[in-house]
Amino acid sequence: MKKICIVTGGRSDYDLLRVVMVELNECPDIELQIIATGMHLSPEFGLTYQKIKEDGFTVDREIEVLISSDSPVGVAKSMGLGLISFSEAFNQLNPDMILVLGDRFEIFSAVSAALVARIPVAHLHGGELTEGAYDEALRHSITKMSHLHFVATDEYRKRVIQLGEDPNKVFVVGGLGVDAIRQFDLLDKESLEKSLNFKFGLRNLLITFHPATLSQTDARHQMQEILAGLESLTSVNFIFTMPNSDNGSRALIREIKNFVASRSNASLYTSLGQHRYLSCLQHVDGVVGNSSSGLTEVPSFKKGTINIGNRQRGRIQANSVINCEPTEQGVSASLEKLFSTEFQKSLVDVINPYGDGGAGKKIVDVIRNYPFENLCNKVFFDLSVNSSPWEVVDDK
Repeated sequence: MKKICIVTGGRSDYDLLRVVMVELNECPDIELQIIATGMHLSPEFGLTYQKIKEDGFTVDREIEVLISSDSPVGVAKSMGLGLISFSEAFNQLNPDMILVLGDRFEIFSAVSAALVARIPVAHLHGGELTEGAYDEALRHSITKMSHLHFVATDEYRKRVIQLGEDPNKVFVVGGLGVDAIRQFDLLDKESLEKSLNFKFGLRNLLITFHPATLSQTDARHQMQEILAGLESLTSVNFIFTMPNSDNGSRALIREIKNFVASRSNASLYTSLGQHRYLSCLQHVDGVVGNSSSGLTEVPSFKKGTINIGNRQRGRIQANSVINCEPTEQGVSASLEKLFSTEFQKSLVDVINPYGDGGAGKKIVDVIRNYPFENLCNKVFFDLSVNSSPWEVVDDK
């Protein structure tokens, strides 16, 4: 039995990891371990670890890392607390491999603890760029501390190899968000309205905006500009979801709550959950904000995305994405384009660059069959002495 320990820090990574967790749970030769941390355990962010249990999984450890501060000092202290707590949990659980996704600071702490404990790490969705957030540096650092890499596109695979990783340990599997879309029977509009206690209007937008942690502009000011751009719309209803726990998130939440409180056509949800979130994508007219979902999942619904600011800059995009600055004028102009007849007609031909599904099964097939012995003994793959590093291994 291989003991595979998944670390999940919030709704955003769990919604993607769930596909892999289901596959692993069905393997007779795999013992699945789960650690819930970060926003999962925060009442402010919806105590979403309960959803993991509702889905039939056992949470082996709950590791509290968030403190009551979203300042740089508060986030750094959370990272330190995580490093201490994950080292203790790994010592107790004794996993054969840690499996993580993405670039969050709590995931960085978990992988750092695994590194010194000589536990191999499988990293999902590495090689991607998000130039407007320190998540980018965390993601690449996690790549260097990991041993098996599962990436969404050929371009991301090249970038992981460029960081010195062995091409034979970098697998192109596609985006996990596409898998999730295929797994659900999405709610019809009437059922979704009842579940949300929300009435869809003639036009509807789903809005998620997170702090861009490397931006020189205050996150609260950016949110004010975005809300000013939305305010001019008529006959449009708004579904807001909460930002994550990065620096400055609480100021964003206050701005959104004030906006929603004064309008009957707007609602705010701490956590929609994956089923309702994807169902919303099916029925709204577009997505606004800076969430990665707008680039990786929304194109599969043939819907437009207004991607605000530089948080996702560098990530591969479909033609359905409209990029704009976080200003009232930029948002207003982008909304005009989003609702234009010409742009709406163009969405019919949109292709999601993150594939058409099957990532979860590919990941689990590799983990089941790959030998773990000596995985921690890595050799830097030097491009200066390897002339043909881009040949794709058989990852089917």
